[in-house]
Amino acid sequence: MNNLALTIALPLLGAFLLPVMMRLSQAIGLWLGPIILGYGCWLLGNLWFSDINLPLSIVIGGFDAPYGINLYLDSLALLFAFAVQLLGLICWPYALNQDTARRQALMLLLVAASTGLALSGDLFNLYVFYELAAVATFGLVVASSTSAAYAATFRYLILSGIGSVLTLLGIALIYSQTGTLNLAHLAQLAPELLNNRLGLTAYLLILIGIGVKAELFPVNAWVPEIYATASSRLSGFLAGLLSKLALLIILRLLVLIFDQPEAIQIVLILGILGVISGEFAAWRAKDMRRMLGFSSIGQLGIIFIALSLPDERGLLALLALSLHHLVIKTGLFMLADGWGGSLDRLTGIAKKSPVGAALFTLFALSLVGVPPLPGFWAKFTLITELAAQSEPLYLIGLLVFLFATVIETSYLFRIVTKLYSSAETTTEQPEHVHLPGLSLATASLFGVALLSATVLIAPIGDGLQAVAAEAKNAELYIQTVIPATPGGPL
Repeated sequence: MNNLALTIALPLLGAFLLPVMMRLSQAIGLWLGPIILGYGCWLLGNLWFSDINLPLSIVIGGFDAPYGINLYLDSLALLFAFAVQLLGLICWPYALNQDTARRQALMLLLVAASTGLALSGDLFNLYVFYELAAVATFGLVVASSTSAAYAATFRYLILSGIGSVLTLLGIALIYSQTGTLNLAHLAQLAPELLNNRLGLTAYLLILIGIGVKAELFPVNAWVPEIYATASSRLSGFLAGLLSKLALLIILRLLVLIFDQPEAIQIVLILGILGVISGEFAAWRAKDMRRMLGFSSIGQLGIIFIALSLPDERGLLALLALSLHHLVIKTGLFMLADGWGGSLDRLTGIAKKSPVGAALFTLFALSLVGVPPLPGFWAKFTLITELAAQSEPLYLIGLLVFLFATVIETSYLFRIVTKLYSSAETTTEQPEHVHLPGLSLATASLFGVALLSATVLIAPIGDGLQAVAAEAKNAELYIQTVIPATPGGPL
């Protein structure tokens, strides 16, 4: 099981070797990244069908937790780690140009850091991987070499830097109170953090700091600018997955350490504000990429509302919404590869790209929750759980969510109407709205995944219910990493 560390180490090593290999042999260099990611997919996918009992803790460096570094593997971590490797392979920068080596090396670095975020079992290593992911993202966005990309990257750099400082300060406060950064050990010492203001302050600092990547209100101003200037494949990876990994860190903190009403209410309030700000901005947007960016903010706000729910059904809604958003938003960004720019130029494009128009309509139907598509079941789970809560703030969250769905339906089907309109197209349409074949094929792959999930919704729901129950069990996490019996972690 120590081979699990290879899913982090190999992409990291490949990121440094790839430029050298590219100079020695372009063919080998071009295939190095996909081979590494393919192996990571095989290694993690094989665990689903093995007889290994999850969860388990894997010691790195020979020192048992809480004194050494450990990787924690439960069904939730395995799910997201596999998604990182697979989505990295799907969103791989295959295009050949003078920056190919740099783009591919940075993508490997981003995959390594993202996998580390899914598997790490202590706050310090989570912070290190968070910074690595930020550095890789900066390089990939600025690789577009446009003035807009430079400006967006600079603003993102400033905001991300502030988030990093806040996160590090929160981690320092936690260490000053407990003397440890291991998540399992912190779960044992949680009363020391819950019974004083410094603990809640540390939580707020980390929440806002990590929230930069999670597109959390109010530190999400970078989202529309980055998604409007970065490549569609990078935007799909960031919106579809990296934001969920930041969310995973916050989930671990709430379940293991800060399981208190004040911490949960903060998440709920910020989620509500994120939904309102994101959906209204998306409704007003005139550019497809910016519209998708604002829509992503609104969707992440909905997921944060789900995160605030106290029981396993709330976590089930969170997982369903997160995976659904991963598929839908990445697929939509693939379509934006050719359809980016003014929405008015999409008028009548269904005649030139019927498959692309059909895919956009399919994604829109699921995103607004039309049955029997997976989006309906994810949203229905959230609605029933919000309605079952007695606190007034959850009722406000439910009303905001329903109103946001109406707004979302309005701007998405306004685009669908344009796609299938018989009005005359503009003179610039043929030059600017061509959808590349690779992007269309990738979007079609996500469309097939969505339809497959519609057919398999019952077993998928049962599987996610089991994942939610396991992830919600703080005692199981502690016993796995720091067992009471002699022998240490596995």
